[in-house]
Amino acid sequence: QVQLVESGGGLVQAGDSLRISCAASGRTISIYDMGWFRQPPGKEREFVATLKWIDGGTYYADSVKGRFTISRDNAKNPLYLQMNNLKPEDTAVYYCAAVPKRGVFTTRAYEYNYWGQGTQVTVSS
Repeated sequence: QVQLVESGGGLVQAGDSLRISCAASGRTISIYDMGWFRQPPGKEREFVATLKWIDGGTYYADSVKGRFTISRDNAKNPLYLQMNNLKPEDTAVYYCAAVPKRGVFTTRAYEYNYWGQGTQVTVSS
């Protein structure tokens, strides 16, 4: 079992930057592919970014490409999402997710085995 806990969300203004984190406990998280998803108010959960365990490769949704960066640190705090030039449409609950390494970019929510509880990011205009 893997437990994921997000942190770092908050209220920011448009154009600001924010970094959210995902801490893990349980099995060795370093062998898992990781992802970030978000759920805007009244909308379905959507893919944001993913990172492969095997080579550290990353893949982003078009809506965040060039503004967001997913990265991995160590086994204790394995995942970050650096968000720059935030826009009001980035307002959402952000979730991290993990799946045993697959070697391909995993962009669909149903493919992930483990989820955090989410952290709220609110961007005011």
